[in-house]
Amino acid sequence: MKKIANIGAGSWGTALANTLATKGHIVRIWDLNEQHLKDMAAARENTRYLPGVKLSDNIEICFTQEEAIKDADVVLFAAPAQHFRSALSNAKAYMHDDMLIINVAKGIEQKTLMRLSEVAEELLGKDIVDRRYVSLSGPSHAEEVGKFMPTTVSVASKHIETAEEAQDLFMTNRFRIYTSTDVAGLELGGALKNIIALGAGISDGMGFGDNAKAAMMTRGLAEITRLGVKLGAQAQTFSGLAGVGDLIVTCTSMHSRNRRCGIMIGEGMPPNEAVEKVGMVVEGIYTTDAAYNLAQKVGVEMPITECIYRVVRGEIRADEAVELLMSREKRHEPEHH
Repeated sequence: MKKIANIGAGSWGTALANTLATKGHIVRIWDLNEQHLKDMAAARENTRYLPGVKLSDNIEICFTQEEAIKDADVVLFAAPAQHFRSALSNAKAYMHDDMLIINVAKGIEQKTLMRLSEVAEELLGKDIVDRRYVSLSGPSHAEEVGKFMPTTVSVASKHIETAEEAQDLFMTNRFRIYTSTDVAGLELGGALKNIIALGAGISDGMGFGDNAKAAMMTRGLAEITRLGVKLGAQAQTFSGLAGVGDLIVTCTSMHSRNRRCGIMIGEGMPPNEAVEKVGMVVEGIYTTDAAYNLAQKVGVEMPITECIYRVVRGEIRADEAVELLMSREKRHEPEHH
């Protein structure tokens, strides 16, 4: 049984902590928000982000980061993507070189356009990240994982043995894990699908039907794959759990914050108000910005992303975006990369 430090007590971090704790691992949760930790300790439940899920007895709430990390075998980062850099740099003082590092956030750092494993590499060095860093991604709503509903995700690491270590750590009869060595593909699939989910939500909010959403998802996946391959990912990763799997769940479920935010934008609410109303981090808003700039930088055409970027920034209305997308020049499918 392992000792696991869990950095970040949002819905996803808590659901994973519970999954690990019910396997007999000792999980110590720490979060920046001390009041939130006190509430969790008192209720033995994350009433704020994952209500209705009782915390396992193997979960300890820690009030200092040092206490959570100091003799852990594994450090699990579940902070929002834009906070990953600060979470890791603060944790670094208490970490040692052999710890398994697992990151479960999905996003691209907005300021630097870096994938999160690249951020880790900058802070910890290439050797440690290549050997001990794992990304986890796939179609997995915290609300369902917390209730032990069947869920399947992927873990990726440069070394397959490291991915297999994470696979063994998490695997239960309700939580199935596949392994991969395509860290870039797994990270980009998990991050970029949030943009398309915003678009799917906007489409729903405007009252369009299933045809429009299916088109958005399919052509969205084509764009994601184009950018991914250009950035060094393997194309087939995008037809797996971290690609199309995560895309389906995020574009079709009301658990999805990105979709809910998109629906409100489609109904005419200003984007910043919609984000506020969701009440949790809407990663797609940041990722849209990062992906738009990345696509420009490497010269990849991403018409859906560009339109969503302009809608989110208030440059065009949602109905104008639809007009732009539907009146593009004629194309051939499938595309030749």
